[in-house]
This record gives sequence, C-alpha cells and structure tokens, in this order.
Amino acid sequence: MNRPPPYFPQNQLSPPDENRYRKFKLIMGGLAVLLLLVIGAVGYGIYYAVSTFLS
Repeated sequence: MNRPPPYFPQNQLSPPDENRYRKFKLIMGGLAVLLLLVIGAVGYGIYYAVSTFLS
C-alpha cells in the first residue's frame, strides 16, 4: 500500500460566475443599509421611550 493518494482536481468543474463580485457587493451593501436602519430604529425607540417617561 505504498501508493500516493487519489488525484483530486484543483480547478472548478463549472466556469466561475462573472457577476459574482457584483452580487457580493450588492448583498453586502444591502446588509449595511439594513443594519443602519435597524440601529436607527433602535436609537429612535430608546429616544422615544426616554422622552415619554421623562415628560
């Protein structure tokens, strides 16, 4: 059993998607906008709660 391991090809079986980086940028930009909206909503909720209880 002095054999090398079986050969596994290192290249992809399908050609790479040319729009992969563009899709990644769109997804990351959308997530960033969503995160900013959530942070803004939480901040406004805290402000509204504090201003309601103090007045």
